[in-house]
Amino acid sequence: MRSTDIPQLHPHLRFQWEPAQDAYVLLYPEGMVKLNGSAGEILAVCDGERSVADIIAVLEKKFPKTPDIGADIIEFLTTARANQWLVSD
Repeated sequence: MRSTDIPQLHPHLRFQWEPAQDAYVLLYPEGMVKLNGSAGEILAVCDGERSVADIIAVLEKKFPKTPDIGADIIEFLTTARANQWLVSD
């Protein structure tokens, strides 16, 4: 995943907060994926307008004491794209 890529949720998925799960989830026609806190925070800023570099900047500002957050974000985004949760331009 390049810093200029603009990830967005795959059109067949819906991302939302699920109070019953106390977590963000990805909903798809056959079921649901419950996300951990980090995954939810990252996907929450994947709006199809921000680049990977912008997403990292937003999350670095929100979580300034997290070491190597940029590398972790890129790793997650790469995995999410491989799982077809995200598409990017």
